Amino acid sequence: MIIAFWTLPLALIFLWLSLRVIRYRRAERIPLGSGGNATLERAIRAHANFAEFVPFAVLLLLLAEWGGAWPALLHGLGALLVAARLSHGIGIVQEPEDFRLRVFGMMGTFGVMGIAALAAFWGALMRG
Repeated sequence: MIIAFWTLPLALIFLWLSLRVIRYRRAERIPLGSGGNATLERAIRAHANFAEFVPFAVLLLLLAEWGGAWPALLHGLGALLVAARLSHGIGIVQEPEDFRLRVFGMMGTFGVMGIAALAAFWGALMRG
């Protein structure tokens, strides 16, 4: 249930990113796509990037947890994923963009995914 704990802050970040897209769509009266609006495009991509990476990262974390990974490792990876996704979201929605925050966000996300995949694989080997 450790990873379930980390889904709340991730869900809140996803809602924040979703509401940004909705707000810009309403303000600019753009029902679909970005309509060439750079701010809306940035909000759409921040939201989509989260939706593309976080579900798979959480799945890998759940597999690692079910495989018996250490609780401290799981909490560390959960915290890193939250920090990484918040950093990425903040970095990408700013104008001008803070590329350092985006890079930290993606590196952190990839790190979580890689370590969680290894932990899940190890758990599968040990439990046979």
